[in-house]
Amino acid sequence: MKLKKQVTVCGGAIFCVAVFSLYLMLDRVQHDPARRQNGGGNFPRSQISVLQNRIEQLEQLLEENHQIISHIKDSVLELTDTGAVSPSGQLPFRSANGSWVLPFDGRPTFLSVKPQDCQFAQGRRGQTDLQMLDVYSLLKFDNVDGGVWKQGFEITYEPGEWDNDPLQVFVVPHSHNDPGWIKTFDKYYTDQTQHIFNNMLVKLTEDPRRKFIWSEISFFAKWWESADMHKQEAMRKLILGGQLEMVTGGWVMSDEANVHYFAMIDQLIEGHQWLEKNVGVTPRSGWAVDPFGHSATMPYLLKRANLTSMLIQRVHYSIKKHFASSRSLEFMWRQAWDQKSSTDIFCHMMPFYSYDVPHTCGPDPKICCQFDFKRLPGGRVNCPWKVPPRAVVEANVAERAHLLLDQYRKKSKLFRSKVVLVPLGDDFRYDKALEWDQQYLNYQRLFDYMNSHPEMHVQAQFGTLTDYFTAVYKANNVPQGARPPDYPVLSGDFFAYADREDHYWSGYYTSRPFYKSMDRVLESHLRGAEILFSLAVAHARHTGMEGRYPTSDYTLLTDARRAVALFQHHDAITGTAKENVVIDYGNRLLHSLQGLKRVIINAAHFLVMKNKDVYRFYQTEPFLETDDRRATQDSLPQRTLIELDQSGPRYLVLFNPVEQDRLCVVTVLVNSARVRVLTEDGQTLPVQLSAQWSSASQMSAEVFQASFMVRLPALGLAVFHLYDSADTPMTLRSETLLRLSGRGQTAHAVDPLPLRSQTADPQPFYIATQSLTLGFSGTTGLLESIRRKDDPQELKVQIQFVTYGTRSSKDKSGAYLFLPDGKAKPYSQKEPPVVRVVEGPLFSEVVSLYQHFQQTICIHNVPGVDGLSLDVTTMVDIREQSNKELAMRLVTDIQSDDTFYTDLNGFQMQPRRRLLKLPLQANFYPMPSQAYIQDSQHRLTLHSAQALGATSLESGQLEVILDRRLMQDDNRGLGQGLKDNKKTANRFRLLLESRSTANEATLVVDSGPTSFPSLLSHLTSATLNHEVLALPVLPKKRGIPPLHTFAPLTGALPCDFHVINLRSIQHQVTRNEDTHSPSPYTALILHRKGLDCGLETPNPGFNCTTTEGQLGLSSLFRNLDLQLLQPVSLSLMYSSPPMANDSSVSLEPMEISAFRLKLR
Repeated sequence: MKLKKQVTVCGGAIFCVAVFSLYLMLDRVQHDPARRQNGGGNFPRSQISVLQNRIEQLEQLLEENHQIISHIKDSVLELTDTGAVSPSGQLPFRSANGSWVLPFDGRPTFLSVKPQDCQFAQGRRGQTDLQMLDVYSLLKFDNVDGGVWKQGFEITYEPGEWDNDPLQVFVVPHSHNDPGWIKTFDKYYTDQTQHIFNNMLVKLTEDPRRKFIWSEISFFAKWWESADMHKQEAMRKLILGGQLEMVTGGWVMSDEANVHYFAMIDQLIEGHQWLEKNVGVTPRSGWAVDPFGHSATMPYLLKRANLTSMLIQRVHYSIKKHFASSRSLEFMWRQAWDQKSSTDIFCHMMPFYSYDVPHTCGPDPKICCQFDFKRLPGGRVNCPWKVPPRAVVEANVAERAHLLLDQYRKKSKLFRSKVVLVPLGDDFRYDKALEWDQQYLNYQRLFDYMNSHPEMHVQAQFGTLTDYFTAVYKANNVPQGARPPDYPVLSGDFFAYADREDHYWSGYYTSRPFYKSMDRVLESHLRGAEILFSLAVAHARHTGMEGRYPTSDYTLLTDARRAVALFQHHDAITGTAKENVVIDYGNRLLHSLQGLKRVIINAAHFLVMKNKDVYRFYQTEPFLETDDRRATQDSLPQRTLIELDQSGPRYLVLFNPVEQDRLCVVTVLVNSARVRVLTEDGQTLPVQLSAQWSSASQMSAEVFQASFMVRLPALGLAVFHLYDSADTPMTLRSETLLRLSGRGQTAHAVDPLPLRSQTADPQPFYIATQSLTLGFSGTTGLLESIRRKDDPQELKVQIQFVTYGTRSSKDKSGAYLFLPDGKAKPYSQKEPPVVRVVEGPLFSEVVSLYQHFQQTICIHNVPGVDGLSLDVTTMVDIREQSNKELAMRLVTDIQSDDTFYTDLNGFQMQPRRRLLKLPLQANFYPMPSQAYIQDSQHRLTLHSAQALGATSLESGQLEVILDRRLMQDDNRGLGQGLKDNKKTANRFRLLLESRSTANEATLVVDSGPTSFPSLLSHLTSATLNHEVLALPVLPKKRGIPPLHTFAPLTGALPCDFHVINLRSIQHQVTRNEDTHSPSPYTALILHRKGLDCGLETPNPGFNCTTTEGQLGLSSLFRNLDLQLLQPVSLSLMYSSPPMANDSSVSLEPMEISAFRLKLR
């Protein structure tokens, strides 16, 4: 405060001097005798000349006054520049308890959550007939031998059942094409997929009764682009004529465990937009035969994209058997949080082991295999059941038809309608003309025989998936997509998947975590690039500068959309492809990441220019640098070094990709320990200077970390100035303590950073901020306890590291399967770890360095979201290990019993129950973005920046697998183990929350089928997944033009709204020149989050209000006009009538909605 007063007094004094000088000057003019001699009415010159004289004098005085004001301004800035003033006019200081108190910009912020916005989480849900949590509790999972249908039961029927109502059979030929698995995407296309399309054109045209379905648009688009106009037209005719159906229509058949809903939506949009533009068709039915377990998010997204029906296949064999026995394999799949039935979508679950031909015609694979005519004797593929197929001829057609019909009838007994679906295909089938003939000709003979014998009471034909669903709706007398009478309603998901015995596919939740992490970095960049590009193009149009902005960057966006979409494939993000295929994916991801950084830099350059007239874009001369660089696809990013020198400031542009204002600590690397950071308007910010470590105990002498607290506008860009300058009171150095085991280890300090070392002792030690105090074990250097500011006592939150081995018997863990050799064993190493304790005014951290991992726990001393959770980074390197899986386990006093919660795709929470009747590996679930445990007083959430497998094996525990190295294949077709591990950074945020006392009594720990994160938890997840990008302005010989903050929004969005994307929409015409630039339209995709308000909500550090789901879009974007506001389906294919431009849009909790906007 003293300093503030001094500056105020000083400034005031200078101002007084200036005013007094001005007064004296005016006085001098009035009393100057030389000037008064012409007075008294004697005018030697005319009055006009006197007036001119006076005006000149006044102008001179004004000029002198302007100079004085200028001097005052300079003096005040000089005082500011020497660190005499901070944004709040005070220096950081240490409080009595040792924690730092920071100058804060002091802007008052408020939190206002309407009670109505809290009711959703507490509301009663309509009962569904099948709740998957209840199904799990009910089942024995006993795997009894069912005879020919090994995992099922014997099916019988009465011969006359179809006399009045004949059986309708739809045989649906398909070919499952993985966009990368054993071969790369391009190799599969060259070797097999292109031939499937070329043969399809010829063979479907031969007979209009032939049908086919196709799913992966990534392959279809590649074929289309190389096909001539005649082939394209012929293919379009087959699709529009109903012979070839595009099912789901996504870029890939997406994984459902590890994928984030941003990417699930984006790959669906990419596929649907391509179909709309090139073929003019809208998919109606979903087809997912190969993802390893199914998420409840997928039916919601398909429903929002206006699909009416869907099919799934890989579900636990015990669940299939249970559903088959109650004829519940077809159901309306409803979201657990849906209070009505608006999210219902009709779903068909395939009943048997696989989607191949032996497991699709009926319960007996030995018989069904005889009707896979690719396996006719003399071919490469045969039937493992030792009875080969026989070509259908007149002599055997009756016997063959009756044998097959028996299977069809048995299969139909598992369903409620007399319509049966029989897929006919397998991986990469129909790549040779011969197979088209073998399958279609033999089946047509069988159909002709069946259909011409009325006593068989069957109508059999080739069909598409939608042909089948249409027949089911028609048989039940309901419209497309409506619930047939008495069909069950289901809620929940289908993880974890087991295909036989105790072979649970819970390993792939973690396999190849390096790429799972890289995927999310790329998604955040894609979203950020989409938003900035859309805003930059709209502002360029608004200012008439469209011609000068590089709209060709749209090509880079398209490439990145497709690379991200490709990686969502169920053998890519899952970590279940061959090593050379993984490298191919990695190179595609890296190439796209570099392209997106260019899009972001080019958009940021345009948007921060104060005077757009001086804006010039040079392809070869970027205005900004990227925040980091990756040398190769499998290396960790290296942050960009900002080189400071005496010649002048370096400018830094910070991009906040989150849709709320953000108060946070930003760290950059600089080459000087003499660093000063100024805001755009010249205010000096407190800087914490820390070491960059070149080894466990060695500081770098060339590179330093400079951390400073910033407030950034929502989705905006802010400009900062960095100087190399003499020490100021606002630059504070981190204090570092190295806790060493004492065996010949030494610490080397680098001037001017203080460093102490001591021999480690078993006593716990602590780091603290104004919000949190953390306790650490003196022995392990790992977290032991957390105390929040308002809590009377600390809560035990202990971090442990444990390892799993694999079985010694024949079946071992691999890329897909997790088959542990029993409970985990504590991780141990001979040498005690080196532990580094860094403390300072902006952040404090503890780094524990072990042989196979290094863990950093950091807390930020800032008000709001960034200061309320622990930043946890675990660098893992298990390349020396063999058949080991490394896990991080949190052990707490929270009385969570057997219940824990994991998210589905970052979109919703799914309660889980640990079941002792299931093997350990069956209790692991995907954790794409968070998991929590809770009791009546606390909730502990582990937020994750990458998808990993998680569980809770004991009350109060939460565990996550960080990496797995496995030396063998697990017999699911890959033919390799997991031996290509990388050094991987796993990033988390650990958030401890208290239940507000008013809510303690009402909380039932087992809260049924729904649970929701708190508002603070949603915001924490957003900041973890969308880091601030620090983009240095490259020095220019001719100087840097004036830059300013870009804040795109006029006001704050409701803080339960998330902007999933602001995506430039393609031109609908196929003229070549338009493929490289966007149309004038943009898709705004919004998600309104569901909130649990029963947890105490501290001030988030920005103005946070909720609005009962209302949002006015007309004035949302600053300096842009909204010329169109049109609600559209999620993949932008179906449009509703445009709304009035000044309308508010309204979203229900959990709802995702899309709008077509025209901004300029």
